[in-house]
Amino acid sequence: MTQKMRRRVLVAGTLAAAGLTGAAGVDAMQSGKLKIALVLKSMNDPFTVAMANAAQNYQKHFASQFGLTMRGTATENDTAAQIRMVDELIKARMNAIVIAPTDSKALTAIVARGIKAGIIMVTIDNPLDDASQDAAHISVPFVGPNNRKGAKQVGDYLARRLKPGDQVGIIEGSSADRNAQQRTAGAQDAMSAAGMKLVGIQAGDWDYGKGRDVASRMLGGYPQIRALICGNDNMAMGAVDAVRDAGRTGGVYVTGYNDNDAIRPLLADGRVLATMNQFAERQAVFGVDVALKAVTEQRKQSELSRVIETPLQLVTGASD
Repeated sequence: MTQKMRRRVLVAGTLAAAGLTGAAGVDAMQSGKLKIALVLKSMNDPFTVAMANAAQNYQKHFASQFGLTMRGTATENDTAAQIRMVDELIKARMNAIVIAPTDSKALTAIVARGIKAGIIMVTIDNPLDDASQDAAHISVPFVGPNNRKGAKQVGDYLARRLKPGDQVGIIEGSSADRNAQQRTAGAQDAMSAAGMKLVGIQAGDWDYGKGRDVASRMLGGYPQIRALICGNDNMAMGAVDAVRDAGRTGGVYVTGYNDNDAIRPLLADGRVLATMNQFAERQAVFGVDVALKAVTEQRKQSELSRVIETPLQLVTGASD
């Protein structure tokens, strides 16, 4: 169903119970601790690891009030495994499931099944596709940043280093992911506004190796290319190595997204121009917090806001 969307910005640093106090919270928990599940993507990704650690630390603060069951896939794109995980959690009668979908469309059906079973469903990191939600007659909150806005900020910063007409390539994440689509759109917005020539958009599936391979092809196919805009830091690190292997370090700008720890040395020495901190830790905590509040206030899924926006911060090299 189409629901009027209401946005509220969650400010940084919140670790309050937000709904776990007061009469509604007490009534909801009299039969025992609430059961919350967190389903993530690749547990090999530093961004996902940061989410998992933050969620676990948050649960420790309120261990008497809710239990946290965590699941994660082996790779970024293992959608079948993630669907199985959610199905198992539905059968385990969780009170709420917070999920970072591997695929914005493919997860819609299992999420709808969870809602039908009376489980509060919330997404983080990657929202479900709006049209797919409408077709399934569901509305699922996305607790996370405005990826299009964030990618445009990175692109605007890059554009100040370029001149109109310069060639630029985009290495996006998984083309099926809404967050990848939005980051690509934001990069396109920035390049179009600055008069750059976009020579290609190719998927690197969030992966270092695939990002390096895509970057190598772009560098070979477009000898005059001046920048590679990458949808996450993993792919940016792959692009940096491709630029080095092509002997073009210093001649091709690379940007990332996520502000992982591993990208910071590359920012410091200029191999990566900029990235975007979308506060992985806060996303996980905010997502669990939204689910807890919904359960303790006994709210219906249809009453929850479709978008709950979280902060972003542009991160550039030390010399800037």
